[in-house]
Formats: sequence, C-alpha cells, structure tokens
Amino acid sequence: MNPGLENLHAYPFEKLNMLLEGCVANADKTAISLAIGEPKHPTPKFILDSLHSNLDDIAIYPTTRGADELRQTFSQWLCQRFNLPEGSINPERHVLPVNGTREALFAITQTLINSDKEKPLVALPNPFYQIYEGAALLAGAEPYYLNCTKENNFIPNLTSVPDNIWQRCQLIYLCSPGNPSGAIIDEETVKQLLNLAEQYDFVIAADECYSEIYFDETQPPQGLLEYANKLGNENYRRCLVFHSLSKRSNVPGLRSGFVAGDSDLIDLFFRYRTYHGCAMPAHTQKASIAAWQDETHVIQNRKKYREKFQQVCKVLSPSLDVEPPPASFYLWPELPGSDTDFARELYKHENIKVLPGSYLSRDNNGINPGKDHVRIALVAELEECIDAANRINTFIKKSY
Repeated sequence: MNPGLENLHAYPFEKLNMLLEGCVANADKTAISLAIGEPKHPTPKFILDSLHSNLDDIAIYPTTRGADELRQTFSQWLCQRFNLPEGSINPERHVLPVNGTREALFAITQTLINSDKEKPLVALPNPFYQIYEGAALLAGAEPYYLNCTKENNFIPNLTSVPDNIWQRCQLIYLCSPGNPSGAIIDEETVKQLLNLAEQYDFVIAADECYSEIYFDETQPPQGLLEYANKLGNENYRRCLVFHSLSKRSNVPGLRSGFVAGDSDLIDLFFRYRTYHGCAMPAHTQKASIAAWQDETHVIQNRKKYREKFQQVCKVLSPSLDVEPPPASFYLWPELPGSDTDFARELYKHENIKVLPGSYLSRDNNGINPGKDHVRIALVAELEECIDAANRINTFIKKSY
C-alpha cells in the first residue's frame, strides 16, 4: 500500500456529514446547501447542443494531446484573456487538455516530485483545496502550509519561509483567485516567487479555476503567465497554470480544462499522461472548443454572481462582516464563535448547510487560519441565496 494513504485526511464534505450525523434539520424550512462549490446556474444550451451532436465520436479513441483545434483554442483564449503576445503560447508545445483541474492538479505532483531526493516538500496555501495536500502525500512529499489570513490579505507570506524549506521545495501550489477567500495574487508576490523558484529550483503550479468569476468587470484578475511575461519570463520557465470550464461555463460534470506553461514541463506531463490514461473524449473536446470560444455566456454568468454577492452581503452585513470578494463565488466570514458549532446549529435550526473553515485548513505555527470561519458558496439561484441569508441573520440574532 502507498504509505501516503494512511496520512490522508477525510475530505471536508465527509467531515461535514459526520458533524451533522444525528442532527435533525428543521423540516418546516426548505433545505439549502451552500457548502459545496458546485455551480448551479444552467449549462448554456449551445454547449449541450455541441456535446449531443458529436456523440458519434464516442467510438473514437481520443489522443492525449487532443485535437489541434482544441489546443489552438486554448492558446488563443490565453493570449486574449491574459494579454499575452500573439503566438507566445504555442499550441504544439505549451498546452495540454485535462479532464478538469482536479485530476491535473493531482497528477502534476506525481509527475514532478523526485522522491529520490531527501525529504521532498510541496508548499501550499492554508486554507487550501484538499487535492494539493493529498497529491503531495501520495507523491511521497511533505506538505508545507503557508498561512493565509486577514493580516496578510489572504496571500501567502513568502518572506516568512526559512531557507531550509525552500531548499527542499520541489513544487508550490497557488490558488488565485483564492478558495475560499477570493484573494488575487499581486505582482510583487509573483516576482518574489519567480525569483525563489529560480534560486531553489522548484515549479509553480497555479490553480486559476476561479479566474473568470470576478466582481469588477473592468479589472479581470491577472494570472501567473501574464505576470511572468511582464516580468521578462517570456518562456514561462517553471510556471504552469490550470484552467477549467466547470465554474466559467457551469459544466462541472463535463470534466474539461487545460494546463499551460513551461514547454519542458508540458513535455514531462504529456509523457506521464500517456500512461495515466486520461485522454479527453473527442465529443467533450468539441463541446469544450465551443465553450472556450464564447465569452457572452461568461459575462452573463458573472453578472448573476455579482448580483448575488451584492444582495446577500446587504442582507448579512448587520450580522457578519461581509463584503463581495474580488473574485470566486465564496464568502469567507469570521464568526462570533466556533465554526463547527455554527455549522451544526445552523443546519439544525434553519436547514442550511455551510462548510466549517477549519475543515479546509491545518493547524500550523500555533493557529488554524480557517478556525471560526465558514465558507458560504453562493452557487444557488438568487432567490434561494437571499432566503438563506435572511435565515442566517435570524439564526445569529437568536443564538449570539
């Protein structure tokens, strides 16, 4: 057995189910789940039409590299979205299709970690998407947690990391816009990180799956490749970014995304993936091309989230310190008490599920940065989110 399996934590939603086990929810109120970041907006019809019209392709073995048109679509979208020079993302060398960012973020660690080196280490933000930690453990590496708190604007503080940690580091995960805070990485932090990666020889894996859900239409979040290009790293050395259609286009079940960046790393990842057996089905590729080539539905999607954040924050502000985040679809409020007690009692009295923040983070340097926070996923339709916000207000007034 892979020894890393023994070190895996229960997934946050397993913990939530255990927390709520035996609790009887208020049956007089409709159930609302704000715990899981699963988009609930309707999938655009043109994507479904493309998928249905190409189902005959299910009889074809797909290739690991994917169709030329798919990779060209990735390259064009990246250059347009992140202001990269035309032609700077070569569809033959810089991109690969993946079956959603989740499997790719896991697999890249299995590809790049050299377990023959003494005590390999993977750095990750804290709180974090659980795949980062699990991928590190199953690759035989030690996770190193970078606390992201209100005091550091929920951005990892790189200056606090000692040299001996950087010397062991082989990979660092970024998540920008952040899950759960919505924080966006800044240019100075990226500049510092690129210098550290060059000095200590590690790879930066940037999870950018929330990049297309942002509050200010005039200020889209910048990504790792955009920053790297501005800072003179025109070959995107040591940089990989991961993008997905799940949140952008409301197709989480399509399992479609891509990885892009350093061509040498893409070559290694391609070699791994030919054995991994995870080629994207041909009909999924064609539906993905249609999705990535259209921005109208993405703008409409952002508009829906923007309205939800404005309305929900207005309702919740008398009880919780909340404001629309720069990006993503989560609220990350600090609570007046225990996050687990809050989640359990809210479910019991109001039939609403939220995720305790401590389930998304680890104790590190004497603190758990998720403690006494909850993650509220505004994925349901507007009316349901407003209803939930009013019920949360009622619960807080009665309980605190």
